[in-house]
Amino acid sequence: METLLTSLENNIYTITINRPDKMNALNAQVIADLRTAMQHVYDSEEVRGVIITGAGAKAFIAGADIAEFADFNAKEGRLMAANGHAVFNMIENCPKPVIAAVNGFALGGGCELAMACHVRIAAENAKFGQPEVNLGIIPGYGGTQRFVQYIGKGKALELMMTTDMISATEAHTLGLVNHVVAPEALMTKAADMLAKIFTKGPLAIARVIACVNAHFEAQQGGFEREIKEFANSFDSTDFKEGTTAFVEKRKANFTGK
Repeated sequence: METLLTSLENNIYTITINRPDKMNALNAQVIADLRTAMQHVYDSEEVRGVIITGAGAKAFIAGADIAEFADFNAKEGRLMAANGHAVFNMIENCPKPVIAAVNGFALGGGCELAMACHVRIAAENAKFGQPEVNLGIIPGYGGTQRFVQYIGKGKALELMMTTDMISATEAHTLGLVNHVVAPEALMTKAADMLAKIFTKGPLAIARVIACVNAHFEAQQGGFEREIKEFANSFDSTDFKEGTTAFVEKRKANFTGK
């Protein structure tokens, strides 16, 4: 796959987002490659668990590749969001445990990908946030829904509206992250957790995942609403201003149109 590195060891399939020169930013090819990788997870009897991480020491995924969608309209934005939701739902509903090993910045789509995983283990230098409103859009890969599920409505609204980042320690305190470890211990911690899970009944593990996810099924309308509102953002003047300001490295001047 063009944008991912994958390996299989001790029944653990490791998926590494491999765009370190772009801070592992998500683009259409990454989403397509993640779909392929997750389909392999579903199909392979050798794979019993998954670790998703980012290449390099700075970023898990530092957001989406803004240059790719800066000229999108609502129709294109809806397709972008729907594709992301489909792949992230594959991760969330995977019958095999999926751990996010967050090795640096997890912003925007990176935070959303981490939240789609069943467990999040963060390096001490990790940072989390949903900064989409800086661009005049909203989180489009499940962020408005999963953030609330993990940290509650009030804090989720604060972080999405202010775009403040939180540290790994604060993320752990809020319940977003399961464990915080030294960067050099990150992958070992994730592998050790999966090894422990592998000693349990795999069918039972799959059913636990399904039942826990079912707790939130009544909120699925929120995911569809997110796709709709994400798409509508692309028809706004604020979106054009936000992305242009980002590219030009200046502060955006939003007009609310």
